[in-house]
Amino acid sequence: MTVHDERSTDPQDYQGLPQAIGLMSKSFADGFVIPLHEHERDQLLYAAGGIMRLRTEAGAWIGPRDSAVYIPAGTHHAVSMHGNVEMRTLYIDTAATDARRRDLSVVAVSPLLRELVLALSEEPMVYDPDSRGGLIAQLIELEIGRARELSLKVPLPKDARLQRLCAGLLADPSDRRTLEAWSGVAGASARTLARLFERDLGMSFNRWRQRIRFHNALEALSRGVPIARVAQQHGYRSASAFSAAFGKVMGVPPSRISVE
Repeated sequence: MTVHDERSTDPQDYQGLPQAIGLMSKSFADGFVIPLHEHERDQLLYAAGGIMRLRTEAGAWIGPRDSAVYIPAGTHHAVSMHGNVEMRTLYIDTAATDARRRDLSVVAVSPLLRELVLALSEEPMVYDPDSRGGLIAQLIELEIGRARELSLKVPLPKDARLQRLCAGLLADPSDRRTLEAWSGVAGASARTLARLFERDLGMSFNRWRQRIRFHNALEALSRGVPIARVAQQHGYRSASAFSAAFGKVMGVPPSRISVE
């Protein structure tokens, strides 16, 4: 589509827009997967409904309610949809705006940024810089720049020994085996594995496992699983322990995400 009076759902149509920020609205069914790809512009992926999981060779990220995923241009990534996702994608020409973040990250979406994104989705695909759409885009730039980054990255290993261990935990994050118990699967001692986690992934084994559990807990909450059951199923000692961990990462209580 090249007619800009209508809003295209083809990402390629947004890479050469004359303005700094273009917005694409698109709906995806639960389970839909966008395979590995990249874009010429930076992206901000925001789900007005549902949850997105994003994966690269280096790691995995999750975009729950009230968050968005910032993806620098040229980043090979795949996206999977969990729940019916109403995606709003900002394609950002970083040469023409200050709304740039250096690394792939998940950021908190403030109430103002959420409303600005939804407002821009009602404007024409191409808008004049001095129009309402242009003014909304300027405010979006400011909000992206001040958005708080959330600790929702799960780094993925390149070492074959860690890959075997991590693949097992990704398949079953509730697995309670210690590093000593995993050493036979990985083909390395517990001491070596602990050193590899810190060196290659920048965190301890327990912290990495907790990140995986937290990702899955976020998805369960979005599907309406009660908070107490989420805590029990994802390795937390109690609902209060889960709520404390949730608040530390997200800055809001789990009831903000839960639809129970």
